Amino acid sequence: MPPPLGAGTQTLSVEMMKLKEFFIPFSGLKLGKHEFGYEIDNTFFESFEYQEFNAASIDIAAILDKMNNMMELEIEAKGTVNVDCDLTGEPYDQPVSSNLHLVIKFGEEYNDENDEILIIPHGEYQINISQYVYEMLVLAVPQKRIHPGVLDGTLQSEILDKLEELQPKEIKEESENTDPRWDDLKKLLTDK
Repeated sequence: MPPPLGAGTQTLSVEMMKLKEFFIPFSGLKLGKHEFGYEIDNTFFESFEYQEFNAASIDIAAILDKMNNMMELEIEAKGTVNVDCDLTGEPYDQPVSSNLHLVIKFGEEYNDENDEILIIPHGEYQINISQYVYEMLVLAVPQKRIHPGVLDGTLQSEILDKLEELQPKEIKEESENTDPRWDDLKKLLTDK
């Protein structure tokens, strides 16, 4: 749902203006590869109104390969996002790494329906990669977030202690009284 007209719209456009560094003006670039670097923190995600991360520290390297009639964009990301564990609620740094390959072609009108091909109008002189970076990073974080200390047993937490205390106990009793028919069958296996 679009934001209501008025102050909300102005706030949204101010937030999007902060992302102007993600515009790549390709019209003035020579043919060949050009590298762009970005450092992402939590303000980047806040501009998309995404508040799942406590903090973020991600380095982005974008390489634009400009050719005569098209371009290729390779985006690589490495870093960490601070998220809360789904089991304990404890914050921890989740490593993230991802890459994206995008082919940029020129056409009659803008079309981004295909995930791997972007078509932009012939008169365009720049592209904004912020949406691609945002989607790539959000999808790089696992849906189920579990603190590494939970997995290796080193995390000490009241919540984990309570979960262990409330975990159903399984009582296994070996019954010595067995059906004699089964005993006869077991003898067949051991008589070989």
